[in-house]
Amino acid sequence: MGDTALGRDRLPVCRRLWVALLSTGDEVCDPGKPLPPAAIYDSNRVMLAAWLELEGLGCVVDDLGICSDRPAMLAETLSDAAIGHDLIVTSGAVSIGEEDYIRGAIEPVGTLHFCRLAIKPGKPVALGQIRGVPLIGLPGNSVAVFVTFAEIARPMILKLAGAAPAPLGRFPVRAGFAYRKKPGKRDYLRARLERDPDGLVALKYPHDGSAILSSIVQSDGLVVLDEYQSDLAAGSIVD
Repeated sequence: MGDTALGRDRLPVCRRLWVALLSTGDEVCDPGKPLPPAAIYDSNRVMLAAWLELEGLGCVVDDLGICSDRPAMLAETLSDAAIGHDLIVTSGAVSIGEEDYIRGAIEPVGTLHFCRLAIKPGKPVALGQIRGVPLIGLPGNSVAVFVTFAEIARPMILKLAGAAPAPLGRFPVRAGFAYRKKPGKRDYLRARLERDPDGLVALKYPHDGSAILSSIVQSDGLVVLDEYQSDLAAGSIVD
């Protein structure tokens, strides 16, 4: 209506991205089914689908389910996923273990641009192309998925959709904890915020495990310590 009032009869728009979403791993099962021994439920696909559809990204998600750890099957699935989709998003199988097949599956049918970043959590994250369709390979651990989607996948998806990549909001707070850190890697620490007489203070979640999904639920945000920073002293100002 605003454009019509200004005399404009045309409005440039971008088509919603069609995203193929895929989890990998023989140990991963869909929720609602009996859990076999040594298996885990797939929470990543549910979280990613909700984020892709609801968090201002507006993607159309095609849920391809779970692919087992068979290199030939995974390569075929990725190749098929490139047909009719604008982006492929996977979780799992991007590390360096014997059962991590994403990198090997990409090479016969596409191009792998990189597969590791100096970040924690989320070091095993991959970016590639299958038949010219971008692929984002996220880690398998839930917290690493959350961090890499927020910091890497989200701005890329906004760019592909024709939007300006809006960075996540950052603001300075005092660290209510000390932290041992070596330079050369960017760390994302889960933290909750509390208020004291001097303002807001960030309290680190007590455990660093990247598979503890409840740590995301119980946190208000991520404290970002860049790659140039060393040990953090309590009381320091952090983003």
